[in-house]
Amino acid sequence: MRLLYSFLITAFSITSFNIYQQKPLEQSIADGKEIYNDFCIQCHMAKGEGVKGARPPLAKSDYLNNIDQSIHAIKYGLRGPIKVNGVSYNSNMINQGLDEEEIADVMNYILNSWGNSSTVIITEEKVASIKK
Repeated sequence: MRLLYSFLITAFSITSFNIYQQKPLEQSIADGKEIYNDFCIQCHMAKGEGVKGARPPLAKSDYLNNIDQSIHAIKYGLRGPIKVNGVSYNSNMINQGLDEEEIADVMNYILNSWGNSSTVIITEEKVASIKK
């Protein structure tokens, strides 16, 4: 009986660890690319270049320097004037209904594409910490 009890505790511990284990960055970026292509490409374009004056760029974007602000925009949408790389934008970005894992993945993709590079890895927990 003791052996069975030890086995069950070990199995539960391993399962619980796997539930909370973060996926590798490379996988998050790959998943984020798919999400970007499904939800973001229409406005921000294939190479993240946006449309000057209408849709802000994500490629080499100074707006991404504020990670919390960027996550907030994806998570809750964005309305009103912003400035990106010295250019003013005043359009609406609606909440796309992405879950926290999808937001983390698309942020990791954006932060590591088109000339952007980041040492920060966005996690679900980070996304969950961003409140309205």
